[in-house]
Amino acid sequence: MRLYNTLTRKKENFVPVEEGKVNMYTCGPTVYNYIHVGNARPMVVFDTLRRFFKYRGYDVKFVVNFTDIDDKIINKANDENVSIKEISERYIEAFLKDAEGLNLYEEETVHPRATEFIKPMIEFIDILIEKGAAYNVDGNVYFNIDAAKDYGKLSKKNIDDLISGARVEVSEEKNNPLDFALWKRSKEGEPYWDSPWGKGRPGWHIECSVMSRTLLGDTIDIHAGGEDLQFPHHENEIAQSETLTGKPFANYWMHNAMINIDNQKMSKSLDNFLFVKDVAKEFDLETLRFFLLSAHYRSPINFTREIMKQMENALERLYNAKKNLKYLLDRAEDRELTQEEDNYLAEVDKYKAQFVESMEDDLNTADGIASIFELVKFSNTRLGEKSGRTLILKALDTLVELTSVLGILNREDELLEEEILELIEKRAEARKNKDYKLSDEIRDNLKEKGIILEDTQEGVKWKRI
Repeated sequence: MRLYNTLTRKKENFVPVEEGKVNMYTCGPTVYNYIHVGNARPMVVFDTLRRFFKYRGYDVKFVVNFTDIDDKIINKANDENVSIKEISERYIEAFLKDAEGLNLYEEETVHPRATEFIKPMIEFIDILIEKGAAYNVDGNVYFNIDAAKDYGKLSKKNIDDLISGARVEVSEEKNNPLDFALWKRSKEGEPYWDSPWGKGRPGWHIECSVMSRTLLGDTIDIHAGGEDLQFPHHENEIAQSETLTGKPFANYWMHNAMINIDNQKMSKSLDNFLFVKDVAKEFDLETLRFFLLSAHYRSPINFTREIMKQMENALERLYNAKKNLKYLLDRAEDRELTQEEDNYLAEVDKYKAQFVESMEDDLNTADGIASIFELVKFSNTRLGEKSGRTLILKALDTLVELTSVLGILNREDELLEEEILELIEKRAEARKNKDYKLSDEIRDNLKEKGIILEDTQEGVKWKRI
């Protein structure tokens, strides 16, 4: 497998630290609000990478953190006159609900919270101070970037340029304007923890370094997140982690591109933040997941309702293909395949190989999806009620296998209750007798039960809503 490594700015062959195992860390949400579609993209993309590694036989350990102590959380708690724990618990619960709708990894993912790792953070900072790489100023502890080797190597930023004009927090008590906070002295009314430097709380960057090291080791395989995190967050993680351990922090750095909303950058100033929970009011979140995978993760993607409608229709095509193959399988004859059908088996394998090749090329989900639709087109045009059972089963199993890697097509088919079957038959009889009033009444009744009927040239088709 080849992955684009932000650190080297090129695709590289993936070689894990330990053969057969993959350790991945993705920066998760700061839990002071609901997640928006921009937050959802790295969650979906790198969950798909996890799924593909697992599909290829790797043992994967995947960590996605919750930042549950931060200025934004404190401000929100103060505004509502509640504890920071109440705020963080509320939005962690909301995240998990959205994650379920997006079919994310929850059972196989470790979700550490920053506040659970205060002790190892303090120990980490203490070692940096001992090494002369951090200094304490009246309870505020800063990392000294002069102690870091190759600072700026991830973001490719020039230190002199950053010092002269970069948009970084400036403080008179810092030795260097690029030095960043490892520990913050508590202000009146703020939550705090006791430390060797007084009452305070951790800075933002330290939490990911400590949680990654504690849960995955000194050097991990992949660290991932949105491209906006390259600087300063990921750059500072590298600086503090590699200064402490003397080892590479992560061998591969992966970053997804941003999302535009109706061709405009999503930003607070434009007030066009789109929360996942709001998307869910109009679209199934499986459609959002499908949309987020429809373009290569390193390419910007544009969210519009028109595009989401297209994604919804495309996803429905996949569901219909799955349903049709199940229908054919139930009626297929278990017999020896013809020579032509043997050739068709090879055709199915070809689409599978194309899918795998695309995914191994830096997680190219766009091309992978294209291969799935080629498989669907083949199934729709080459397979029918006279096809052999082995061939139909192969096509169905391959469709399910490949879409499972993408985390889609997981909705289980539901059987119609006898009552609904009888109503459909009764409506057909009413139409035959030109009793259109009764036919419409039955259609409305079925709609109330969540069944939509579609009259087509091939007969009546139905779907659930």
